[in-house]
Amino acid sequence: MKTLRTIIIDDERLAREELKLLLKDYHEIDIIDEAKNGEEAIEKIKVLKPDLIFLDISMPEMNGFEMLKQLEEIPKVIFVTAFDEYAIKAFEVNALDYVMKPVDPARLDESIQKLNLKEEDFTSQFEGAINRKDRTLTLTDSVFIKDGEKCWFIELNKVRMLESDGNYVKVYFDNFRPLVLRSLNSFEERLDPEHFFRANRKFIINLKWISHIENWFNGGLQVELREGEKIEISRRQAIRFKEIMSL
Repeated sequence: MKTLRTIIIDDERLAREELKLLLKDYHEIDIIDEAKNGEEAIEKIKVLKPDLIFLDISMPEMNGFEMLKQLEEIPKVIFVTAFDEYAIKAFEVNALDYVMKPVDPARLDESIQKLNLKEEDFTSQFEGAINRKDRTLTLTDSVFIKDGEKCWFIELNKVRMLESDGNYVKVYFDNFRPLVLRSLNSFEERLDPEHFFRANRKFIINLKWISHIENWFNGGLQVELREGEKIEISRRQAIRFKEIMSL
């Protein structure tokens, strides 16, 4: 991968310094300058023509979105911000990613890996993220999840299962289990049935995560996921599961 000439734009000096420190081991990122506000950033982008910018959204006088509107040529953008309410708008302007402050090194690494996408893959990824309310979501789709002050933007292939918990649904991925104020039925309607299966009244499982299956009581099945969770597939759903998964 070629070296990406990069500018960091943030009104907080400590935030810029922290990000520079986190990026120092990424040889593909060449930090050529930094800016403390939108006006300064516009001038530097026009002159230096960077390949990539790390951009804060909430800045005095001119926020990140307003700054982008004034550019004739927009480089690749990774938003780095303390505010989650702009996430959907960020992807509508084809941002490469949206990273929350304080920046988690593993989350930043995910963003850097996205820089390896081919241009056509980058375009199609974000075209699909816009106006998708009526279509089925596949394993390659990414979703925005917020639970209290924490939020994530993850690909659905990382979600191994969903569990109904009262009026909420618990979403299992990595070591996280955020709660989303929605019904399990609403998730079932949106998720691709080729990969997400309704095991019983409480659980939807990602079929790609199944590591072991065994017969269970009353004609049901029990599946074990790669992270060790064991989920019972009800007798009724076991019949459907066998129909779908058998040769």
